[in-house]
Amino acid sequence: MTIPWVEWASLMIRWLHLAAGIAWIGTSFYFIWLDLSLRSRRSMVKGVLGESWSVHGGGFYHVQKYAVAPEEMPAELHWFKYEAYFTWLSGFALLVVVYYFGATSYLIDPARADLAPSEAIGASLGFVIGSWLIYEALCRSPIGRSTPMLALSVLMLILTSAFLLTQIFSDRAAFLHAGALIGTIMSANVFVVIIPNQKKVVAELIAGRTPDPALGAQAKQRSLHNNYLTLPVLLLMVSAHYPMLFSGGVDWGWLIIAFIVVAGGVIRHFFNTHHAGGRGVALAWQWPAAILLALGLIFFIASRGPALSENKISDTRALKIMTTHCAGCHAAQPANTAFSTAPGGVVLDNLDAVRRHSKQVMAQSVTSQAMPLGNLTQMTEAERGELGQWLKGQ
Repeated sequence: MTIPWVEWASLMIRWLHLAAGIAWIGTSFYFIWLDLSLRSRRSMVKGVLGESWSVHGGGFYHVQKYAVAPEEMPAELHWFKYEAYFTWLSGFALLVVVYYFGATSYLIDPARADLAPSEAIGASLGFVIGSWLIYEALCRSPIGRSTPMLALSVLMLILTSAFLLTQIFSDRAAFLHAGALIGTIMSANVFVVIIPNQKKVVAELIAGRTPDPALGAQAKQRSLHNNYLTLPVLLLMVSAHYPMLFSGGVDWGWLIIAFIVVAGGVIRHFFNTHHAGGRGVALAWQWPAAILLALGLIFFIASRGPALSENKISDTRALKIMTTHCAGCHAAQPANTAFSTAPGGVVLDNLDAVRRHSKQVMAQSVTSQAMPLGNLTQMTEAERGELGQWLKGQ
């Protein structure tokens, strides 16, 4: 009996990652909505900043937010932190299982940087940790006191990291790491700022002192950052399933990430403005801008499509390309020892099979360079162009 332990570990960790992420994002969206939906009433209790009424599940809820904190600690206080912690821990575990254990196949592209697995893993950790350290320094610097300047600085940090990632790692890994470093920033905001500040406020209340309002303001700033980064990080994390997204490669991959980050932020801004009571002109520009960005991304990616061969490609030549570069993994009995069966159940060792999976082959090996994994067989641009020309005629 053979058990693919790594694949099982990947599946279980991914399940945990999805569940924790849904819980974290759900509470994040809810509390941002709640904060923006607060309204001031004449009859509110002293110290209350605003209140919100809502209905759900057949019941009515009345929520109040204090400007700093209540005069006395409640008997029971609910914290929201483990959702963020387990999202990051499971995400990092998944990074280790898939990209570190499989560094040669998934992380390294020798055509860009011929790294040893240990060097690639070190670079990966450097990007994830280093980006957060720079972000933290920006937030604590004078730049952090200006919302527009901080937003622009964080965007430049993400795009600079994205550019460097696309020069070093495979396309798939570069996009995943762009998402991972954003996710690390978001989780660290909870672990390093939001929860510690809340604990300080609680400690001050227990001691009978008035908490510093700056603690709440700093935590709110980081929570808002997380809110605007959520939609981009979600798309970057699922980008591995859509090779067309990272088809910009070493030249334009970073710009596609820029589209994703800006469009996600614009969409999130619409909902935040709407929740805060904005109407009319305040809500008139976000969706048109997001749609234009999405269309711009689609046409930009299409314009960067591969140069197909101008010659007629024979069946024999197409099969030779597939046999050389694809059949090592996509065979009934893969020669690549990393797989016990053909990935995804896709066998590509004959022309009929290639024709059946032509759209997948075009997306994975021609439109993008996701396959062969890590380009271990050194598939050339000319071969991709020849294969694309043959597939186009099928």
